[in-house]
Amino acid sequence: MTRITLFLLSPLICALTTFPDRADADTVEPSGESRPQTPRTRPLKPARHEIVVVRHKRANPDGSSGTTPGGGLMPNQTAPRAQSGLTRDFIARQSPTLSPLAMIASLPGVVYSGNDPLGTNDEQQGLSVRGLDQTEIGYLFENVPAAPPLFLVPYASQTVDSENIATVTLAQGGTSTAAPLYNAVGGTLSMRMRKPSEERGGFIGGSWGSYNLNREFVRLDTGRIGQNGPKGFASFSYRGADPWRGAGPMRRFHTDMRLSKEWGKNSTADLIFSFNRERGTYLRPPTMAQWKQYGTDFNYTSGYVPGDPNYYRYQENARAQSFVATPLSLHLSRQLRLDLTPYFIYVWGYDSYGTTLSRLGSYNGNSPAGALQVPATLGTSFVSVATDAYRQSHPGLNGALHYETGRNRLSLGYWYSYYDFSSLSRYVLPNAQGGVSNQWGDYPILTASGAPLSSYDARLMQQINALSLTDRARFLHDRLTIMAGLRVVMVSRSVTNLLPGARYRNGASYVSPLPQVSAAFRLSPHDQIYLNGTTGFRAPSGISSYQDRFSLTSGLQTRSASSDTRPEYSIGEEIGYRHTGLVNLSLALFNYNFTNRQVTTTTPLNGVMTTESINGGGQTARGAQFELGLKPWHCFSPYLSGQYIHATIDNNIRSGSDYLPTAGKRPVRTPEFSGGLGLSYDDGAFFGMFNGRYVGPTYSTFMNDEKIPGFATANLSLGYRLQSIQRLKTPQLQLNLINLGRSGYLSGVNGVGLNRNPTRGIYGTTIAGRAPTYFVGGGFAGVVSLSAGF
Repeated sequence: MTRITLFLLSPLICALTTFPDRADADTVEPSGESRPQTPRTRPLKPARHEIVVVRHKRANPDGSSGTTPGGGLMPNQTAPRAQSGLTRDFIARQSPTLSPLAMIASLPGVVYSGNDPLGTNDEQQGLSVRGLDQTEIGYLFENVPAAPPLFLVPYASQTVDSENIATVTLAQGGTSTAAPLYNAVGGTLSMRMRKPSEERGGFIGGSWGSYNLNREFVRLDTGRIGQNGPKGFASFSYRGADPWRGAGPMRRFHTDMRLSKEWGKNSTADLIFSFNRERGTYLRPPTMAQWKQYGTDFNYTSGYVPGDPNYYRYQENARAQSFVATPLSLHLSRQLRLDLTPYFIYVWGYDSYGTTLSRLGSYNGNSPAGALQVPATLGTSFVSVATDAYRQSHPGLNGALHYETGRNRLSLGYWYSYYDFSSLSRYVLPNAQGGVSNQWGDYPILTASGAPLSSYDARLMQQINALSLTDRARFLHDRLTIMAGLRVVMVSRSVTNLLPGARYRNGASYVSPLPQVSAAFRLSPHDQIYLNGTTGFRAPSGISSYQDRFSLTSGLQTRSASSDTRPEYSIGEEIGYRHTGLVNLSLALFNYNFTNRQVTTTTPLNGVMTTESINGGGQTARGAQFELGLKPWHCFSPYLSGQYIHATIDNNIRSGSDYLPTAGKRPVRTPEFSGGLGLSYDDGAFFGMFNGRYVGPTYSTFMNDEKIPGFATANLSLGYRLQSIQRLKTPQLQLNLINLGRSGYLSGVNGVGLNRNPTRGIYGTTIAGRAPTYFVGGGFAGVVSLSAGF
């Protein structure tokens, strides 16, 4: 009864112990690091007995502080471009299983297409910002380009555990000149890892919930070793769960480590390492007709039936990633600073899909395979598992030399990246019970000549050299900041394909100059306006554009390797206004133009889903976005965001030997309206957060003859912090309710189509349609988490 009374009175208690004016309270810098403040005292009135109020920041073991506007959704920003972010105040309130891509869903311009309420499937989720998909959004982790350089999908939750994320920053319209990226035409997603604690201790947590969720996390901090020594931490987590629809367990193991050392005048060195290994099954993406007929029941079959290629055990993926980076910042003199970040990323894994093969009529490339070496008792056709085993090696170096004197800072940057990707197609035979002996393809089906049956045997090597020069100047007593820069990106690709009949060697080279200019003017200590003019570049994603492809059943060539894979190029402009204070406000107007817009999609190739790019031609978009957030006031902090965008395709798109009449149509994955809503409460003991978002109707074809309806989702978190118990600091109980009131919905476009219905082309040809496929948004889920510091 006492706790119920305290809960009902907590808003009044909070109002009596906080001030509406938080200008002197601790703030969170744009970088996400807390800026410590000296405790202040203020006498209420002259009296014999002085009354003193001490104001200080509350630091919780989970990293939250309850100080960021909008409940952690609107940290202060000063960059001269449209930019939003998250701090620990928001991140810590989410389910620990949730992907960082899902966490940014309420920020302006973001459309997150999830297919799992728990966030346990990085392989199947979509993200777009201002209508540009996730392959057009640069992904940086500790200033390292952490997305695979060829496929450019941000596997954000595989890079770091959510408990170790300090900040997430999203630049909606572009990136800085010196960023080590070559695909950020639609913005940049940046994540920072927490820094090791000064004190020895740790953090432990466990989560349990829907779909047999079981997750444990533990982190140990060394504290400062010696008087001026390094400090570090290491963490480990395990997660197991079942898919929310269909069958097949999902398992994940993850490790994070960081060691930091500071010396001299702001010189620092870090060693950052993470390892992630997970394994799961795919969820089957439906077409619109399949969704209307089956709803959430449309999926791979959970029971084994001989001859069924859709058995869930055949649709599997496994991925392991090792990440290491050693950021180094050296202050060489009062004016000169050198930043270096060497890094190395290694990824290996496989994807597998069930398919049907002909024992006597299959082809290996364009050559007849003869009688496949399988038992004749299987008949003329039989079920097999198509496997795609891959390896990716990605070392690189990002560096910048900064010279600052007076009002000027001149920066010279260099980025080098080497990428080696190999992908091998094989087919394996399941046993009589539906089991697969080896999904790495180690025991493949052989042709009559003894060669492994294959759809591709490819290797791509890519090198990137990028040079940048940026000058920043401050005027009018630092109220006006002007930046101008130029970056030149040089990309070279070499591709080999050992498939019989295929072109052995192919490749492409790209050189792109990328100028940028921006200006910001501080009208007052709380008001800023800015202008930003930027350019962007992206080479085609995926390896399919550089390969000859053949039908496994006829040997006919289905796609020719192209040497004319034109890169995407964008020109964008932004004008914005920001106000900070008790109420934070951010407004931005934007415009961008594209040539050779590259739209990434997935298509089946002999039973295996492959990634390829569609050249969407020119595109123009204009729109506006806003954010509104309140600093914690009487323990409450609301948040509101929204975006309107008007985008059109500028030209007709080629299909075969004809052109579809797409000029003036709306682009795919670009809803006209989207927005987010949040309300958080935190009085130090009780806390809660409501978070909702809306996404308008979205087209899935360039001809606009099919679309998904708009949808709204909502999440709720509630929690309570206990008093410290011996060595346990602030034990905490948290409940996350995800997708309130939802039982499944179409959350986004998986595979786009040029046209759904047969369409008459510009030259009179009837162009056949192809049905797009969709992500199915997750149903309701509940997660209970217990955590404590020590």
